[in-house]
Amino acid sequence: MIQLGVNIDHVATVRQARRGAEPDPVRAAHEAEIGGADGITAHLREDRRHVQDHDLRRLRDTINVRLNLEMAATDAMIEFARGLQPHTAMLVPEGRQEVTTEGGLDVAGQVDAMRRVVDRLKDAGLIVSAFIDPVLRQVEAARAAGFDVCEVHTGPYAHAWARCGGDFRRSELAAALEEVALAGGEIRARGMRFNAGHALNYHNVGPIAALPGVEELHIGHAIVSRAIYTGFREAVAEMKRLMVQAARVDR
Repeated sequence: MIQLGVNIDHVATVRQARRGAEPDPVRAAHEAEIGGADGITAHLREDRRHVQDHDLRRLRDTINVRLNLEMAATDAMIEFARGLQPHTAMLVPEGRQEVTTEGGLDVAGQVDAMRRVVDRLKDAGLIVSAFIDPVLRQVEAARAAGFDVCEVHTGPYAHAWARCGGDFRRSELAAALEEVALAGGEIRARGMRFNAGHALNYHNVGPIAALPGVEELHIGHAIVSRAIYTGFREAVAEMKRLMVQAARVDR
């Protein structure tokens, strides 16, 4: 069955606006579990703009599902991950000025460096994932570097959906979905897990969830936004229902 990893970064973003204690991203993670989340994702950024070190330690100690740590490939973050022991460490590009991650990791441009990072994380017993654009050379490089998982960046697909109003008669949208699908096939052919995520929401998630072999979607902003109106538990449950329904019907 397809699985849902819920990103709780933006719960922490709201908390950090006041540097207070609420809303608590760890409580949001527990609500996500009740709603059906199969994992919790959190990105510990270098500037600590939202999630804090103590959030991750509390998550690791208290949640009952997988913890996926999004992280930059820096020495400091590698050592933090090795000490924290999340279930998965996902390497992502990171820029100080970006609001959210804006593109995939360039594994192809730094295969040897990535291999060293992957080895250090695997040596600590972690599953290691790469957040990449749906490009064949990045898939090949991820395999060469030793990654276990590739999460395909679905931002271009989501932006095409918005421009085309979800109309797959528009070649732009059909092509964007096909890029994700082809990348997923190449990932699986190389023995890695195929995950996907970024900018997915309640309208555009279905076609991605229906792709052959996709194992897990990571979704955060749309769920946090919906939860303002419906509550976190219900927001997660509705997202999971849509994913499972799409996966069952179209495979």
